Amino acid sequence: MKTSSKRGSSTSKGMGMMALFLITGAVVGGILGELAASSSLLSGIAPYLIKPFPIFDLPPVAIDLYVVKFVIGFALYPNLMSILGIIAAIILFRRF
Repeated sequence: MKTSSKRGSSTSKGMGMMALFLITGAVVGGILGELAASSSLLSGIAPYLIKPFPIFDLPPVAIDLYVVKFVIGFALYPNLMSILGIIAAIILFRRF
């Protein structure tokens, strides 16, 4: 008889789904912020909605293996709308 161990599978699935929700919320919030910036109704507060906040910036590092060259870097500059999108994603994740 085979017994399948499902230890940790629900936790890893929950964490993966949470990461997907957070990334989706940040992207959708950023897109909505850019759309709000082009709207004439929100022109007064639009600069505050799309102003980026530098949180993390890792400059690009080149790894040359003579056959293949990799350039790796990472930067995180969310704006207010993407932060609001992340908060909405957390609320939706907990609700569903």
